[in-house]
Amino acid sequence: MTLEEFLQLEETNTPCELIHGELIMSPSPTFEHQTILSRLHVLFFHAAESTGGTACFSPFDLYIDERNVFQPDLMYLSPAKKSFITPRGIKGPPDIAVEILSPSNRHTDIRDKKEGYLRIGVSEYWIVDPSHKNIAVFTPATGEEMPFHVFAGNDEVTSPIFPTLKFRVDTVFPA
Repeated sequence: MTLEEFLQLEETNTPCELIHGELIMSPSPTFEHQTILSRLHVLFFHAAESTGGTACFSPFDLYIDERNVFQPDLMYLSPAKKSFITPRGIKGPPDIAVEILSPSNRHTDIRDKKEGYLRIGVSEYWIVDPSHKNIAVFTPATGEEMPFHVFAGNDEVTSPIFPTLKFRVDTVFPA
């Protein structure tokens, strides 16, 4: 499937992505996934307000190329990148893209999506792993194999590109 064919689909709230030209549909996220996403979104939203940036969450498309349209769980765009926001999605790399791993998407998020995000210039790609209760941050400088940093336990999460965002890892995972 091409991007043009993908754009002809009807609007839906079902998670639906184009990965390597293949239409991928997923079941609804788990309660744990949504709890983590809700907590992260609140943190991102309030921190983004103080910068003039914006935080948005899935389902909202991020156009990678003609054969890839992803729906990151969460994105942060600095004020300089807010112009990438269109009515249909984000056309340009967000500063941060976040994926929360689920058993059904683990392989895709760790392999295919990581490559796509880093290739288009996403400054930080966060993989949030509920099973290990950690957040691995990948950057174009460190590449796909080596995380820039892995936050776990009561570590304070910070980002050089989003300095107003600060929180402890253990506050986003359900007990």
